[in-house]
Amino acid sequence: MSDVKFTVVGDAALQFRTSNANADQILTYVEKSEILDRGDDETELLVYWGNDEASFLAESYGYNIPSPILRDYNWPGLFTPFDHQKTTASFLASRRRAFCFNEAGTGKTSSVIWAADYLMSLGLIKRVLVVCPITIMYSAWQADVFKTAMHRSVGVAYGPAPKRKKILNGEYDFIVTNYDGVGILHEDIKNGEFDLIVVDEANAYKSTSTVRWKILAKLIKPETRLWMLTGTPASQSPLDAFGLARLVAPNRVPKYSTAWRDKVMNQITRFKWTAKPSARQLVFDALQPAIRFSKAECLDLPEVLYQTREVPLTPQAAKYYKGLKDEMLINAAGEQISAVNAAARLSKLLQVAGGAVYSDTKEVVEFDISPRLKALDEVLEETENKVLVFVPFTHTIDLVSRHLTNNGVTNEIINGAVSAGERQRIVNRFQTSDDPRVLVIQPQAASHGVTLTAADTIVFWSPVMSVETYLQCVARIDRVGQKNRMTVVHLQGSEVERRMYRMLQGKVDSHEKLVDLYKSEMEGSYE
Repeated sequence: MSDVKFTVVGDAALQFRTSNANADQILTYVEKSEILDRGDDETELLVYWGNDEASFLAESYGYNIPSPILRDYNWPGLFTPFDHQKTTASFLASRRRAFCFNEAGTGKTSSVIWAADYLMSLGLIKRVLVVCPITIMYSAWQADVFKTAMHRSVGVAYGPAPKRKKILNGEYDFIVTNYDGVGILHEDIKNGEFDLIVVDEANAYKSTSTVRWKILAKLIKPETRLWMLTGTPASQSPLDAFGLARLVAPNRVPKYSTAWRDKVMNQITRFKWTAKPSARQLVFDALQPAIRFSKAECLDLPEVLYQTREVPLTPQAAKYYKGLKDEMLINAAGEQISAVNAAARLSKLLQVAGGAVYSDTKEVVEFDISPRLKALDEVLEETENKVLVFVPFTHTIDLVSRHLTNNGVTNEIINGAVSAGERQRIVNRFQTSDDPRVLVIQPQAASHGVTLTAADTIVFWSPVMSVETYLQCVARIDRVGQKNRMTVVHLQGSEVERRMYRMLQGKVDSHEKLVDLYKSEMEGSYE
């Protein structure tokens, strides 16, 4: 990024110094520009501050120039944008192709929506395609369009192919779909007049050999705007930068992946490669133009940010869930439901949604909960720091820990079966060593008195039954010693989970409403 310094003059022009060669080019291509002073090596210019001019200077010379969005836009929505969100929107609005590496929880979704809305207001784009994980299609993108640019329309193209096609071909300003949806809809997308494609969690496109990458690459025309978002670019290997760079800035990397590998990696043995000392800088240079704000840099953010990830029940889990509800309805016919009975039955439903339940013979029955596991993987990928996963049910804890281990994520378990001495040793290792990266915790076993500030992210696998337990879980990281802003993620796939999380955040104790919750779930009548 160029370090040219700009001064905004009269809210209408930009004054700056640049090399004589650059100045001559700018004077040729930018009609509204003039010389203020010319020396032997540098020229001081005055250039009209318009969107076309700002984009030309940013894209042609890499100048970190502010967009006139900062002057002209009224920033609609329910919330006032933070300074870093305005800066991010300004950066994107001035660039046809760009990366946004803002850390998870910094509000980059709204920044993108504002920037896109601004370009729409100028007539520069008509439609936006957002490609993202299933878990954030509704809770992040659709919800944020409603809250940020409520005058714009948004459709989520998800479900059976005919439904997806109908929504994509509808008159929506924003279309949101998942990665696989691009493959299903690629012909419709090609003809859908999308001027801007936004890819969230862009590491899904790090490999040029995948069908997913090849389909997206074919959809991107020379005039297509492309903004790619991830909080952890090339975090696992310098090789992961290649696919991203080939989409956004192909001139910054070699044409072939093997040439990039030879540039950033040293071959140790036939099958073992390690990163070269220069790899970090090479990756940085390849993944440009880019903007990044960490949570620590966003001083105007609240200390704790809350996120929701939708994790739909798989057909297998949904079938068992429905069957269990039907069985409960039969058994409860004419019965006066007590809070104790309601709690036990809700617990059973939560166990099914969470992935494992005890059968009548006391055996553990596990379900396909791939969407929930995938959501956990996404959260881990979005942060470079440590994470706590609170899992209410013992049998599900083993399932989660096994998944993490199989994926190479170091983790340890804290539950009621872990002795006090071993529990303290686990906590000490977590706080002082690189490993484990994740603690999988039964809430009742570590919700009081334990300091776990090495983590700045909490994932609630399922809602807990009391406000006190919920607040104490959050307090494991939100306490003295925490150096970062924190994120709390709710995973939810059933209506009872959604309602319980709302109650917990609203500090309405679930125990007080268990009978009402149970009856609503049985009747399917939520307000």
